[in-house]
Amino acid sequence: PHTGRLALYLLGLQATCPPLSPHRSLVTWLKYYLEEEWTGSQQRGHPVTSYYQYGLGVLALCVHRKRVRDQVVQQLLTAQHHRRLGHGDNTVDTEAVVALAFTCLERRRLVGTELAAKLRLAAHEASRSMAKAQGPDGVIGNIYSTPWALQVFLATGECKTEPAFGQAMAALLENLEAFGTAATMAQVLPVLHGHSYLDIASRHCGEEPDTLTPLDMEPLPEVPGNKTVQLVVECPLPWCYDLQLYDRLVSVPAAASLLDVLRVAAVLDPREFRFHTQDTPQGPFLTQVLGLEARQEKRNYWQILSAPNTPLQMGIAEYRPPDGATLILRLSEW
Repeated sequence: PHTGRLALYLLGLQATCPPLSPHRSLVTWLKYYLEEEWTGSQQRGHPVTSYYQYGLGVLALCVHRKRVRDQVVQQLLTAQHHRRLGHGDNTVDTEAVVALAFTCLERRRLVGTELAAKLRLAAHEASRSMAKAQGPDGVIGNIYSTPWALQVFLATGECKTEPAFGQAMAALLENLEAFGTAATMAQVLPVLHGHSYLDIASRHCGEEPDTLTPLDMEPLPEVPGNKTVQLVVECPLPWCYDLQLYDRLVSVPAAASLLDVLRVAAVLDPREFRFHTQDTPQGPFLTQVLGLEARQEKRNYWQILSAPNTPLQMGIAEYRPPDGATLILRLSEW
């Protein structure tokens, strides 16, 4: 199911103050998808997609003032309690989405008193966890999960007392150029105005003057010369015939993104290197390398690392590797 995408669409739609009728069927579909997620979590121990999308679904329904079955909410609460919300070391974005959903349900009184108390406690625990996850540079998790964490601080009111809030906001302001897609802008803009997605539910819709004016976007300056990037493909999973499947130097223009590096490698070495991407609201997403496909139902994904083991914190179309960098595409499980 497209739980997360539909949830984000409904959040955006609600923010535009639409008439009631056009999106009622979409809310119904989201309820259906969320039930599928819950069923998957009961049968397999995890949702059909992920707890990130599961949490987004609950949040979007809450913003639309729609009740969610207690069992659906309880499953999310249990997953948070047992630290099963995500994969890898960085689960900040998922924790934040879930905390926002909990805060919304409790604040909108869409659950009973006993469950509301548990949700309030869980949201504050998530807030403390995110503060502990803050790095020395002020970033919480990575630069893209930082706006989610800031939304939690704003929604729970802890922005007034939590020192991590100011440090994270400063880090965000220093890295605004990283938010170049519509989806990432949608995460950061509410924070820059002191709001969270929960505020969508309490907006007073009225006729607004047409004050939007187009921006004249200047193209990025050209960087002269070339650079060389070491491109490595690894598959540490037991069913792969070898750990290192590809290792080549790729020469590209100095301003090239990682996506450009992959394209050049595919042109220079078409028999040895090939890849596929999928367009998402966050930009192109790497789905297949050397014929090996990352599939959600198999719970694996292509992790992109800067050698030796630093996860990439930008999308493949935004990240511009420096000259001499070694980039690892690693098929990983979560």
